[in-house]
Amino acid sequence: MRAAEKAAMDAGTSEWELMRRSGEGAARWITRIAAGGPVCLLCGPGNNGGDGYVIAEYLRQLGNGGEVFAPKPPATETARKAREAFSGEIASGPLPSNRVFVDCLFGYGLTREVEGEFADLLRALGETKGQKIAIDIPSSIASDSGQQLGPLVRYDLTLALGAWKRAHFVMPAMASMGQKRLVDIGLDFPVGLPRLSAEPHIDPPAPDAHKYRRGLLAIVAGDMPGASLLAAQAALRSGAGYVKLLSDHSHPDVPAELVVDDGPLAEALEDERIGALLIGPGLGRTPAARDRLSAALAAKRPIVLDADALHLLDPTMISGADTANIAITPHEGELAQLCEAFGIETEGKIAKAQALNAETGMAVLAKGPDTVLAGQRGTRFFERGPAWLSAAGTGDVLAGISASRLAVHGEAHRALEEAVWLHHEAARIAGAAFTAGYLARAVKPALEAFL
Repeated sequence: MRAAEKAAMDAGTSEWELMRRSGEGAARWITRIAAGGPVCLLCGPGNNGGDGYVIAEYLRQLGNGGEVFAPKPPATETARKAREAFSGEIASGPLPSNRVFVDCLFGYGLTREVEGEFADLLRALGETKGQKIAIDIPSSIASDSGQQLGPLVRYDLTLALGAWKRAHFVMPAMASMGQKRLVDIGLDFPVGLPRLSAEPHIDPPAPDAHKYRRGLLAIVAGDMPGASLLAAQAALRSGAGYVKLLSDHSHPDVPAELVVDDGPLAEALEDERIGALLIGPGLGRTPAARDRLSAALAAKRPIVLDADALHLLDPTMISGADTANIAITPHEGELAQLCEAFGIETEGKIAKAQALNAETGMAVLAKGPDTVLAGQRGTRFFERGPAWLSAAGTGDVLAGISASRLAVHGEAHRALEEAVWLHHEAARIAGAAFTAGYLARAVKPALEAFL
């Protein structure tokens, strides 16, 4: 963001012009929400506070009256210019109630704890009745990491200025922001930067497709067959033309459309028609499970590793492998385990996923309420999925979807990105308090939404 602003200013656009665009763009949203009612703005000493003064003057000229609270005067040249352009007065005393409140205390770039009168003001804001809007970033949040650096208010709306920041899509910040909207201020950004994932378009099968051309997915089962069956149910509905379960267990409740191969694993993996593999759900962590994982990796097919496979994986297993064809789907604990196994020392979900991808070449989907993908196409962030996904077995469903998409086209990063969208849409369709089995069945109508 700083580089884009500098480039714009080097090209002749003043910082004041960028502030004016930001403030007036945000003000247009605020006028819709306020609908003529009073607005209360909290302005800090930096340029985010300057945005607030621009918003306040815009509202004043519209006759949308309100108050401006500013614990300290502007400390930057451009913020001072914005304060001078504001024709209203600075209020004092306690915050009023039943207003539209606009938080312009601190924007992106915050690195230290919010303390003193600013912390007091945020606490008062959190306790006050009224709709709350954050300008750019909530004022106690570090924009790159999402780390909380002071009292955290729950907002109804967050208006990102110029570009999304990482904190807009990671916890704990993400949960506090309410709805999010982007205010375009005319900046240019280079390609290849981390970005918000775009909704995918999933192509239907070709007119001359058959089950193998659509993709044969082989799921390697282990000690606990239930998880692999959940993954298989999702995979059957995610686009692959043929799904096999490679298992030495009996499965009396297996669906008729799922083929179970109970022969020797090594022989089953020799089938050259296999487009992708999935291993991990229900695998176990025994020596036998490790052997099955080694055999699956040795087959040199595009593969999704999940659950127990991530606890067994070590650098020797992928030595010499084409890791661009390996997709992994760790939750927070599994991500930490993998970083330890591969000698990665860093903090935060984003940094861990990116470092693991850089170290190994594998596409890393760090899943959770805030999901981050680091892969061959760069880093992708996602909107938060339905909170009902916090149920046992939903990760197995995500693994099945990912592997099915990988079998269709063989691209690890693309498969994981499509899988997140399908997983979230299936959860939306499933509604409240669903089970993982119900979620797997909802994948079919979810897929139809992206065709």
